[in-house]
Amino acid sequence: MTFAQISHLNFAARIACSPGIFASKVAEKVRVEFASQPEVLRNLLAATASCSPYLFDAMQKEFEWLDQALTLSPEAVEAEIANSLTQNMAVQLVIADLSFYLRRAKRRLALMVALADVGGIWDVMRTTKALSDFADLAVQLALKSLLRGELLAGHLPHQGLDDLDDAAGFVVLGMGKLGAYELNYSSDIDLICLFDESRYGDDAPAARAVFLRVTRALTATLSQITDQGYVFRTDLRLRPDASVTPVCISMAAAEAYYESVGRTWERAAYIKARVIAGDFTAGARFLRILKPFVWRKYLDFTAIQDAHDMRLRIRDFWGTAGPIQAAGHNVKLGKGGIREIEFFTQTRQLIAGGRDPDLRDSTTLGGLEALNAKGWITKDLSQALSNAYIYFRVLEHRLQMVHDTQTHDIPTEPLARARLAHFCGWQDLASFEADLAARFEHIHRLTEDFFSPQVTAEHHPLKLSTKTRDLVEGWHLLPALRSQRAQIIFQRLLPSLLQSLQRAAHPNNAFAAFDQFLADLPAGAQIFSMFELNPQLVDLIVDIMAIAPDLARYLSRNSEVFDAVIGGYFFTPWPEISGLSADLEQRLAVLLDYESALEEARRWQKEFHFRIGVHHLRGLIDAFEAGRHYSDLARVVIKGLWTLVTREFSRKYGPCPGRGAALLGMGSLGAGLLNALSDLDVIVIYDPLDETMSEGPKPLASRAYYARLTQAFVTAISAQMSAGRLYEVDMRLRPSGRQGPVATSFSAFKLYQEQDAWAWEHLALTRASPIAGHAGLIVDIENLRNDLIRKAGARVALAPDVQDMRDKLASAHPNISPYEAKFGTGRLMDIELFVQFLALKFAVTATDVMGQIDAALLAHELSQIEATNLKKSYNLFWKLRVSTQLLNVTEVDLSTMGEGPATFLLRELGQRGAKVVQNQLEHHAEKAKFIIAQHLKHRDINR
Repeated sequence: MTFAQISHLNFAARIACSPGIFASKVAEKVRVEFASQPEVLRNLLAATASCSPYLFDAMQKEFEWLDQALTLSPEAVEAEIANSLTQNMAVQLVIADLSFYLRRAKRRLALMVALADVGGIWDVMRTTKALSDFADLAVQLALKSLLRGELLAGHLPHQGLDDLDDAAGFVVLGMGKLGAYELNYSSDIDLICLFDESRYGDDAPAARAVFLRVTRALTATLSQITDQGYVFRTDLRLRPDASVTPVCISMAAAEAYYESVGRTWERAAYIKARVIAGDFTAGARFLRILKPFVWRKYLDFTAIQDAHDMRLRIRDFWGTAGPIQAAGHNVKLGKGGIREIEFFTQTRQLIAGGRDPDLRDSTTLGGLEALNAKGWITKDLSQALSNAYIYFRVLEHRLQMVHDTQTHDIPTEPLARARLAHFCGWQDLASFEADLAARFEHIHRLTEDFFSPQVTAEHHPLKLSTKTRDLVEGWHLLPALRSQRAQIIFQRLLPSLLQSLQRAAHPNNAFAAFDQFLADLPAGAQIFSMFELNPQLVDLIVDIMAIAPDLARYLSRNSEVFDAVIGGYFFTPWPEISGLSADLEQRLAVLLDYESALEEARRWQKEFHFRIGVHHLRGLIDAFEAGRHYSDLARVVIKGLWTLVTREFSRKYGPCPGRGAALLGMGSLGAGLLNALSDLDVIVIYDPLDETMSEGPKPLASRAYYARLTQAFVTAISAQMSAGRLYEVDMRLRPSGRQGPVATSFSAFKLYQEQDAWAWEHLALTRASPIAGHAGLIVDIENLRNDLIRKAGARVALAPDVQDMRDKLASAHPNISPYEAKFGTGRLMDIELFVQFLALKFAVTATDVMGQIDAALLAHELSQIEATNLKKSYNLFWKLRVSTQLLNVTEVDLSTMGEGPATFLLRELGQRGAKVVQNQLEHHAEKAKFIIAQHLKHRDINR
């Protein structure tokens, strides 16, 4: 049977459970009164009335209505109550009449909701939804009636208002449980009343006076107790600075408050905020404006301490800090109660919701489910908290149904507790109390560990040297520990932190590196909170600091990169280049300011650059994968910034004349392998066609236009900004080198390459690859490159030219270290130069070394043994180069460089000791040197 079919069944057909009977005389009286109803329904009515004097009284007052309503489904009754109110409002009742009908409707709804809840027809969250929906309707009808009266009386500044469809710019926000559709049975409703002052101009003060009067009348209409009872108690204290501000304030004043002094508890409150009445369009706009206040861009672990402090203040104020026992325990505010679960959920949401909108669910159960789905909490924890939350909300409803009072305290009187136990379906009071206390204790343990982790380790681990102990004692003087909050969190963190540092492979190096890390931190509370909640981060940072100081320095100045680590995607496989491009485009698209976009590009690039380094450091990728990832990252940044710079430049000087320009990556960038410290070799080629000038606010001649565009691009990518610089750019491979223009026209480039280029310039083309620019021009450049490579192979003096270059390189670096990777015969540059020679000779269009070696093998220029040996040599030296650049060591010496870096290098090179490494490097350099010399001397000299 579907839900739609079930929801049409009446009460009796859907009853699933019933309370125990507490007052038997009351129960018998109700059975007699409702004799016409089915027995199962009479039993529910009797048992409910026996446990709740309030519901028994409501049954008496609404007997005729209830006797008829029980023949329907609870959904139908809910709809009938709402429709009746709305129809009465349509005949424009005065507020006094509406007050009567609202109270009668609330009493009937409360009776129907209680029976559906107690009888197991609705679960507790469906119950809270019905109460919340009615609260929305009550506020909407009361507000509309009051505003209508103000408008008819001529009190509202007209401003073109003919009706109240937009409530004259007045907005009511539902906060707390009302905002999340979680209203409890006898809850007050938390409201914030605002008005859109921008629509009133000079009449805003007059409008404010009207809206203050409307707000007071609204709360009175809902909360005043008459002979018919009340509708909802209202609470306006969640508004900005409630102790000094009026009950209704302008949106501009509210925005200014939250931007300047808004606190963490107010951010948490807005997780549940929604517009429930008034001008829904203006209200939605206001909530959108507040999103950056509520949802911080980076992970916000300081929210934990704020929430913990609030928990302690609540315990002190309400006196709930003592031992847990059932009698007198506050279900909402006591230890292990509803508020603990809500704080836990909302704090976790505040921590990560700025980066992940999926975590912004306004409901407690939805928030827990989302946190589990995104890996922030385990499934077991999510289930335990969810089950407890549901149980405590049911208990809360039973407490409040007894006398329709806003209470959350388990009664201290034994008879009252026995009544509650029966209402909750328990016959034995002792068992009920024991079960309840165990539930509170369990939730208290789960949440307390999150908000206030227990320190169980010694303050100082054993075997700290005097030097290290002095280092640790000096940490409290650093700027990172300036605030009291940072000191408190750090003291809790310190024992486990010291143990992690001491467990490092090389403790002295780790302590020294962490000391530098702390010294570089401008503030510590946020990152210390992050470490405390995520101990795996401490192990990660210890690894990094002991081996790669550049990465550690980056971390100390960019702690937001930990967001990615904690968020779960930091250690996922490297994305495709299209995914990287889309990610950068998305980050830049929301920034209208050019300078901000350049800063954001730097932050984005550095986060991914750091990620590559950590992956390499931890052995998740090898040196060749790291090289490709560094290259992918650079290409995406170049493409993204070229688009950004071109758009900004066109705004000032007009669109690119002709077809535009294209960027060629040269050298290692063109070959698709970079290291952590690589600069970028690029060439800019443009094609103005017949256009001699740009067309814009400040026209430029085509040559000047592209020269200045190129300079703007180089500045954009290499300028030092607050987020650092991206890359150094080297343009010396352009025609005529430093003497040539920074941008070359396609026709000039073609002429130069065909008539004036040197052999080394044709060799450089074998590693050239287009990266960004006009698609048609890129195709033409690539066709020209392929043609030039085919023709250059026919040069008679090609081998002597290459040998001459090798000699010059050897002369420039006569005394190389045994651990040198780049320079020297048989090493990286020598192998790359030789392979470029083979690519020219056999017209190979592949740009990477391995691809060019494979092509030479296919052409039978290299034997299988030669190709294999060249690849092994290049592989070894590339690993050494990429690894030492990651470590950023100027001189490599495994015997003196420190145990951490040395261990990393040995792992990367697959060797066991310094002497073995030296022997292997020398062995492979000699093999490559011999192969290269043989081919240059015997195979090509006479062509």
